[in-house]
Amino acid sequence: MVCKNCNLKPVITLPNSKTKVCKGCFVKYFEKKAYKTIGKYDMLGKKKATIAIGISGGKDSFSVLYILNKLAETKRNLDIKLIAVDEGIKGYRDLSNVKKYCKKNGLDLHIYTFKKEFGMTLDEIIKKTNMKPCSVCGVLRRFLLNSKARELGVDKIATGHNLDDEAQSIIMNQFRGNIERSARLGPVTGVKKDKRFVRRIKPFYFLTEREVTAYCFLRKLPVQYDECPYAISSYRAEVRDMINNFTAKQGQTKHAIINSFLDILPVLKKKYAKSEIKSCKKCGEPCSGEVCKVCEFLDKIKKK
Repeated sequence: MVCKNCNLKPVITLPNSKTKVCKGCFVKYFEKKAYKTIGKYDMLGKKKATIAIGISGGKDSFSVLYILNKLAETKRNLDIKLIAVDEGIKGYRDLSNVKKYCKKNGLDLHIYTFKKEFGMTLDEIIKKTNMKPCSVCGVLRRFLLNSKARELGVDKIATGHNLDDEAQSIIMNQFRGNIERSARLGPVTGVKKDKRFVRRIKPFYFLTEREVTAYCFLRKLPVQYDECPYAISSYRAEVRDMINNFTAKQGQTKHAIINSFLDILPVLKKKYAKSEIKSCKKCGEPCSGEVCKVCEFLDKIKKK
């Protein structure tokens, strides 16, 4: 078998069309699809924009950094800043490659740690309490990304979330009966504009995890491929495995989840746009109740 476009040796089979393509054709396909998503959902806007990229050192965030930095080289009205969050997970979060890459390419990197911002690492929090690691980590990471991006004065935050990630989030919210949370999803997050929230954009929304992995490998990006030790027993991991099993048997399960979700997303956003966004009585950050989840967690940790 050879590449459909140029008769060279194929390196991957595209998930939708089952077309086999070579390295060069795949890279072109991948980048074209990412840029098309950026354009279709007007992720960068028409005016001068400053975009923060949530960088973890993994394949997804490194790939989105490469894509946007490549775009910034030709798009003069695009500035990029990087935000890295070190949760304090022993033997896992290594940002040395991120630092080297940013220094080599003259990129503006800002690193924030759970230890400095909250007084404890994630490992210490989990050891001290009986809270679920992924729940705590997700809440605290989102808080730091939003608050620090706002301090840096960026317009939006770009993340490496891919099609697999989004499909998992949709099903998790469905199983938990949390449809309002799903209303905040999509290629550009948020139900309505609020100056307290920095909206997130997902250039890889229609690209699978397998495609992102292949792109990262072919571009030889200096990534960390290790999986978080806490993720193995997470609820997301269970949902991920379930969806992967269905996809192996049915083929287009992940794409079907995304496409059907996008059909109803405008209705969800319209419905929940009326919901009031309050300010936390303790820290002033936006939340749905009187006290935000971050303050609830920190209070619980202090009591322990």
